[in-house]
Amino acid sequence: MVGVSGTELQEVRTEGIKAVPREMRISKRSRRKRRRFTAVGLPVIAGLCFLALWEFEVFHRLFQLRTYQLPLPSDIAKAIRDHVDLLLSYTGYTLTEAVLGMLLGSSIGFVVALLAAAWPKWGSASVLIVASLNAVPIVALAPIMNLWFSDGMGSRIAIVTVTTMAAMAINAHKGMNAVDPLAMDLMHSYAAKKLEVFRYLRVAGSLPYVFTALKINATSSMIGAIVGEFFYSSRGLGYLLSNSIKVAKMPLGWSCIVLAAVAGVIFYFIIERLEKWCIRWHSSQRT
Repeated sequence: MVGVSGTELQEVRTEGIKAVPREMRISKRSRRKRRRFTAVGLPVIAGLCFLALWEFEVFHRLFQLRTYQLPLPSDIAKAIRDHVDLLLSYTGYTLTEAVLGMLLGSSIGFVVALLAAAWPKWGSASVLIVASLNAVPIVALAPIMNLWFSDGMGSRIAIVTVTTMAAMAINAHKGMNAVDPLAMDLMHSYAAKKLEVFRYLRVAGSLPYVFTALKINATSSMIGAIVGEFFYSSRGLGYLLSNSIKVAKMPLGWSCIVLAAVAGVIFYFIIERLEKWCIRWHSSQRT
């Protein structure tokens, strides 16, 4: 048996202690890289593969489509490049309709939820009325709103307002009623007034539900604005898309679809960032 001196044994122990944190740091760094690749890399790779299959007409052969029916991504990119000023102008016009209509509809829906939570006997019926309005199809709303607000931007804002009220009213009302009994007992133990309980417990507790409704409305508002422009409009992505299809300019029509999707995604991410900033205290944001 080979003898080991005390100094050598101490050095081995010191090196072992130093090696463990270093290995842990490497493993944490590798886990972060894997999470980053899973969150960003995999969607990018999947999107590039999808575009490659589309560009090489795999989908055309699979679904028996012609290029005039489903333009290639390169043709759509060329149409965007050739009409970039017009497309950006119309995208801003449609996005303005969507944002204003969503803010107005979400505000009305939140007020309805407040009334329903404050006076349950009388207010719950208002939530049902707002939910019933959401069942009305946009194609039926468009002629009515055009008759009431003319064929300007106001009619599309009204359409988006009606289509976004229900999601906010239902979600906010649910959030205001999903109160933790222990939190309610704690507020009562501090002799909190009814207004304070309503403000700090019900309204504050409903904020995660409110932002869920806003994220839903971010996409539905774009749909409402574009569909409304199909019927009565002289500007906007829906108007340009409808005219492009009528004259068989499919790459230009698909460029409207692409820009509408991009605008909707950006709108959604803005609301998601606001959610993280406004409700940093919530457990969903801490995890």
